[in-house]
Amino acid sequence: MRFIHIRSTRFPILPGEAEELLNEGTYGKALAEYLQVKLRERGYETPFVVCEDWGWWVELAAPFTFGACVYSGPEEDGPVEYACAESVTAPRKWSWKKFRFIDTGPWSEKLSADLIAIFQADPEVEIVQITEEYPF
Repeated sequence: MRFIHIRSTRFPILPGEAEELLNEGTYGKALAEYLQVKLRERGYETPFVVCEDWGWWVELAAPFTFGACVYSGPEEDGPVEYACAESVTAPRKWSWKKFRFIDTGPWSEKLSADLIAIFQADPEVEIVQITEEYPF
C-alpha cells in the first residue's frame, strides 16, 4: 500500500460531518467526495463514499472489494493534511463469482497512479510525500 500524503486548504471539515464520524477526528468527507468526482472523470465507477472507523472510503466498482482510503492528519491551524491510499494490499484475491484468483496488482497500480495525477494536477493541493509507511 502506498500512501499519498497531501496538504491543502481545499478540503475543509464540512457542516454536519462531525456527526457522521465513527471516531473523533477522522475527517475527510470533502476530500472523499472530491475524489469520487475526479475518479469518475477518469472512468472509474464510484457508487458511494462512506465514513469508516479509520477515515473515509471511496467505493470503486471492481470484481473484488476495492476503493480509495482517506485518512486525516492531526488537527492543526492552517492547511489540513490527509493521506490517501488504494485499498488493495493482497497481490491477488479470490473471486467466487469467477471461481478463480484475480490479480489485483494492475488495479492497485492504476488507482495509485491516478490519485497522484489528480493531486499533481490541482494547484490547491501539495503532495508532501509518497511513502509505503503511514505518514501520521
